Amino acid sequence: MTIDACCQRVQDVLESADLHYGHGASDAQSEALWIVSKQLEQSPSETLEQLAFTISEELSQKALEIAQKRIESRQPLAYLLGEAWLMGVPFDCTPQSIIPRSFIAELIVHESFESWLPADGKVLDLCTGNGSLAVLMALCYPDLQVTASDLSLPALALAARNLDRHHLSDRIELLHGDLWEPIARQDLQFDLIICNPPYVNEQSMQGLPPEYRAEPPEALAGGADGMDLIRQIIASASEYLHERGALVLEIGNEYDHFQKAFGHLSPIWMEVSAGDRQICLIEAEDLRH
Repeated sequence: MTIDACCQRVQDVLESADLHYGHGASDAQSEALWIVSKQLEQSPSETLEQLAFTISEELSQKALEIAQKRIESRQPLAYLLGEAWLMGVPFDCTPQSIIPRSFIAELIVHESFESWLPADGKVLDLCTGNGSLAVLMALCYPDLQVTASDLSLPALALAARNLDRHHLSDRIELLHGDLWEPIARQDLQFDLIICNPPYVNEQSMQGLPPEYRAEPPEALAGGADGMDLIRQIIASASEYLHERGALVLEIGNEYDHFQKAFGHLSPIWMEVSAGDRQICLIEAEDLRH
């Protein structure tokens, strides 16, 4: 059987069930490719270049078994495989942290933050989770000093594994604490702070499908309007930014709630594949007004 035929077979199985996607794959076709790639021990992009090659019946059967487990468990595929890909970079993935999928990653690899980053700049990845954004920042900007922090010790343990996986343990400092507390403790300031915080509003949390409910709820829930943590972040961010620094926030589908809560700010909305209402950049000067 060709790899292409195997992918189609797995896709058909996935499409026979009422699954939800969005954890690194947008549909059944993408998840099928991901499953087959894992059996071949290579990246999805590599597999796409080998669709005419053959795959053994044993590996094909293993791929189908994972698809069946995906259907029966309704777990995100990344948890079943123990791995997720973000911008072509692999990360260890466990239920200790939400699955890496932030659109901030696109802006990092496309070097969209250059205007705010001096050559020897300092970057903070606030609410780092499994460390994926910090890793991408360190990989794309070798001269930067990168710090990553999180409240969750299990998430930081996973982040440490990912730093080690990419040989970045000596370049990224991990801090444990609640939002600004570990930053204030060390009296740190940064040129850029990136953050993909919990921002899902209460009504949306109640309607999440099983795949999303499998993730740590504290990494998703943002209170009644989704802005609870974002209010705390914005209230104090300027204290930890250099004069010409900036705060980058992912807010998902909460644009209207964000505008209602922070209409006094003048954020720069940054274009990503999901549109121009998902990620905003707020300059330090604006935050200080």
